[in-house]
Amino acid sequence: MASLWKSTVVTLEMIKWEHSVFALPFALTGAMLAAGGWPTLRVLGWIIVCMVAARSAAMAFNRLADAQLDAANPRTAMRALPAGTLSNGFVAGFVVVSIALFVFGAAMLNRLTLELAPVALLVVLAYSYMKRVTRWSHLVLGLALGIAPSAAWIAVRGSLDLRIIVLTAAVLLWVGGFDVLYACQDFEHDRSVGLNSVPQAFGIPAAFWIARLMHVGMLLMLCWLMELFGLGRIAMLGVALVAGLLFYEHSIISPNDLRRMNAAFFTLNGVISVVFFVFVAADVLVRK
Repeated sequence: MASLWKSTVVTLEMIKWEHSVFALPFALTGAMLAAGGWPTLRVLGWIIVCMVAARSAAMAFNRLADAQLDAANPRTAMRALPAGTLSNGFVAGFVVVSIALFVFGAAMLNRLTLELAPVALLVVLAYSYMKRVTRWSHLVLGLALGIAPSAAWIAVRGSLDLRIIVLTAAVLLWVGGFDVLYACQDFEHDRSVGLNSVPQAFGIPAAFWIARLMHVGMLLMLCWLMELFGLGRIAMLGVALVAGLLFYEHSIISPNDLRRMNAAFFTLNGVISVVFFVFVAADVLVRK
């Protein structure tokens, strides 16, 4: 039991489960827009279970798929699988358990969430192989996180409203943009081993401009979302704060200086998602 617990803890550290904060606030935003306020505790609880389980399955599967690639990359060689801290069998078992928990959670919500669960799993697991196929894998990662608000809407309503897809598009562009920036760290390695990415295809300076355009696109989508749902000044203030945080994110890194990439990637993006949710939630609750 001690060994099982230790391996589980190492796995959770490997997949950085705490970074569920990236997509979870957007899922909660979708749920609140669908409910016109807070959904029931039961629905809210199962949405959170599904979010954490899906992300855990996707990240652990990604580490399995990339184990050999990680071993060859100096930046990732000390991850648990290439370093031998975890076995492939244990991580594969963790993936299976996470998938089972996700499907069970979907079944506890409504029929449509259960029927669409395989589609969601296909999206979040397929990303692991996209760098072998296309330079635009960043957008597939964006879609994997971007389906969260639409999935949460379905969890609450049992149907899909096309308006919420605008938030899915916004999250897709947001995640795609910061993943393009993050991939700049592996520019030389990706070129040497033939992996695809925007930096590898176009160079780091061009990748920065592509990421900026994606983030401008995200902000435009968020403004459109405000109009579609008739949200007010509180929510618009949230969008303005997101814009400021994105500007700051791009100001602390440059094509010639990637030293603060972790701060830009992990810290600021976590803050962005939470800030957006808090202000939209406040606007929805004030208007209720």
